[in-house]
Amino acid sequence: MPSQQHELIIDMFRARPDMIPPLLAALGWQLPEFDKIENLSGDLPILAPTEYHADSVAVLHAAAGPVLAVVVEVQLRPDPDKRWSWPVYVAALRARWKCPTVLLVLCPDKRTARWAAKPIDFGYGHPYARLVPLVLDPAAVPVVTDLETANTLPELAVLSAASHHTHPDNAKVFAAAVAALETFEGDRAKLYYDFILKRLPRAARAVWETLMTATLRNYEYQSDFARRYFADGEVRALLAVLDARDIPVSDEVRDRITACTDTDILAEWVRRAVTIATAEELFAE
Repeated sequence: MPSQQHELIIDMFRARPDMIPPLLAALGWQLPEFDKIENLSGDLPILAPTEYHADSVAVLHAAAGPVLAVVVEVQLRPDPDKRWSWPVYVAALRARWKCPTVLLVLCPDKRTARWAAKPIDFGYGHPYARLVPLVLDPAAVPVVTDLETANTLPELAVLSAASHHTHPDNAKVFAAAVAALETFEGDRAKLYYDFILKRLPRAARAVWETLMTATLRNYEYQSDFARRYFADGEVRALLAVLDARDIPVSDEVRDRITACTDTDILAEWVRRAVTIATAEELFAE
């Protein structure tokens, strides 16, 4: 059964198919000239007893008609059956729209990406047909650091934050993610926030929350989402760093931390928490 992470990424592409071109461009793929991109149903019925369903399908259109069709698959782990069904997806979509068709596979790690990138040979004789998937692992996801892109393609900024927590400009990456989260209504911002958080290593989560809170303060975001989830961000970040480093926190220290409302002091304590040996050293003059 598909996981929540799998379904959430698929939903990103169904909601925002216009982030497909920059992902293809990030892989060095030359895009044809097009005017618009259309999201389609992933159902690919064919003359066979099995119904095939791609995760997401999009078609790029120019004035003269469709110029490129894209099958998007989210693959969280190797699955041998996909190497049999993927060529069907591509062939069915190519026949339906009568235009060049590519397969874009998103993978969460390099191991799965290496598996997905292997060419798929089918048919018999010489030469035989070959399908070469275009595979995007986290390293290949475009780095989004500017607020304009984050506002235009917020889902892409979310993927960027989940993929590039070690980037030298990770503060700008997270700032763009905050701007992206501000564009969503209702629970979607919370879903994407949790998506980013779950993709980060334990130690990086504290950095994420620290930078997110600092960004909210610097840009003075005032949405309900910002107020709800980041009002006490420095406190949560500080306690998370201490927990990640297995530093014991007494009730007295915890009370002093949670009682502090000066964000500059809390930010300084977070910086100290990275190198101190005991929690009491946070308060050294």
